[in-house]
Amino acid sequence: MDHQKIAVIGSTGRTGRLVLDEGLRRGHAMTAFTRRPDALAGVRGLAALVSGDGRNFDDVRRAVRGQDAVISIVAPEGLGPTTVVSEVMRAELAAMREAGVRRLVVVSVSAIEGRRPWILINLVRWILRKPYADFGRMERLARSSGLDWTIVRPPRLTDGPATGRIRSEAGVKELRHGPYQISRADLAAVLVDLASDAGHVGEVLLVSEARRAGRIPSSPSGTSP
Repeated sequence: MDHQKIAVIGSTGRTGRLVLDEGLRRGHAMTAFTRRPDALAGVRGLAALVSGDGRNFDDVRRAVRGQDAVISIVAPEGLGPTTVVSEVMRAELAAMREAGVRRLVVVSVSAIEGRRPWILINLVRWILRKPYADFGRMERLARSSGLDWTIVRPPRLTDGPATGRIRSEAGVKELRHGPYQISRADLAAVLVDLASDAGHVGEVLLVSEARRAGRIPSSPSGTSP
């Protein structure tokens, strides 16, 4: 696999930090974009550390320029109405078009359409209905962007270690059986895989932990960060 230049928007979140680590481990040139650069003081080997507001086009363009791919991991704070996720996506898309960067991998949430496990996911969907409305706006922007996008919908995220037991399925609204969880470390590996190849372009990809060892497929098959 060729080494890539990858920008990570939302790099100081728990998943974002692991994406940086995974990309660096594989030898990719990783650019971290964040409002809190001090939080990444201990990360060594970054190609660049760009400080700014993800809703600001001028800030985002500094991170996106010259990249091969962008990984976006943005989540709103709180339970109230918000436009943060969709505003960041608008800025990212504008910056990517200007810079000629086509590959976009963005994290969404499985509960936006999934209905299993039924009781838990419907409760979550009700409690987070206002933030989830913004994830929906974000997804529509990505789908209509004309770029080489992949939307990744994980279920419940855990802080456990990477297991390598990853299953994925595109073209469906929900996974047919559990486990309905994935470690952030495994999700990070999926995101770096997708950013560094052309698998699942123009698809929504559901991912979760698998019962047996496996890996993300390279061709189409067919929560918060």
